[in-house]
Amino acid sequence: MRIEYHRTLIADEVRNRVLFEALKAVIEPGRTRVADIGAGTGLLGAIAARLGASEVLLYETAEVSGVAEEVIKASGLQNCVLMPCHSMEMQDPPQVDVIISETLGNYAFEEDIIPTLNDARERFLAPGGVILPRGIVQYVAPVSVPRLDTELRAWEVTGRAYGLDLSLPQVMSLNNVYVRRLLASELMVAGIREWDSVDLRQVTDPHRSGRVSWIFDAPETVYGFAVWWAADFGDGLSLSTGPEAMATHWEQLYFPIENRVQADAGMRLDLRLSSQSSSESGTHLAWCTELTTAAGDVRARQYMDLDKGYLP
Repeated sequence: MRIEYHRTLIADEVRNRVLFEALKAVIEPGRTRVADIGAGTGLLGAIAARLGASEVLLYETAEVSGVAEEVIKASGLQNCVLMPCHSMEMQDPPQVDVIISETLGNYAFEEDIIPTLNDARERFLAPGGVILPRGIVQYVAPVSVPRLDTELRAWEVTGRAYGLDLSLPQVMSLNNVYVRRLLASELMVAGIREWDSVDLRQVTDPHRSGRVSWIFDAPETVYGFAVWWAADFGDGLSLSTGPEAMATHWEQLYFPIENRVQADAGMRLDLRLSSQSSSESGTHLAWCTELTTAAGDVRARQYMDLDKGYLP
């Protein structure tokens, strides 16, 4: 990984300000011990030290740990200790009063924050200690504007133009999840639903699933779904990747569907979302839709799976 990715984090002032305020609210100068898990270049650990933490342990297993070490040294932070390993590999870890882990991706759990904090809460956290973030809520809304759908159907357009059957790569493209900036105006009116909620202060299953539904008041075309998250850092502080939130380095996710949903008034659209994430096998996402009439007759079903989008 090149340093440019970490520059985007450092440049994200919305993110940095929320994390600064969250740490400031829980650090008692001269007494609070902090663990920064997934420390990257060391920004959050260094901030905790400047806020008066008695000791800061920075856990980072990637090559960027060398940068964090130099940042600590150059900044004269005597109360910081770099742990160049993954926190789950640490034997007999020192106890701390605050654990902070900003290991959040465009898909909230793609960097394994759930198993990481499950382990850290059990082995690192002193009684009465604080976990940051405290919880994460995931949202979804139907996309009712064809901009991204049109972009992803280039296979169909080119196939027709040259008399070719490009249906296989077309299906593969649609069984993918895309990081895109979506506008609130591109989402179905009153279509936002919460599909998943995680309390990171408790033992949490890293396999997530949820089901939501919409009943249409008028005819509507659905081209795919926008997914985003909001993380709670306590004391009214939160980070959101939603279309109407302040822009950060994160963006929303676009979940396509193979066949656009053409819904009449009174119809119901059900969506099931599921994910499995682990450091060994990465992130697997699946999403299934079912359109039914007001009488309960199934009009259409679609089963999408991120694994179908990989080249064989």
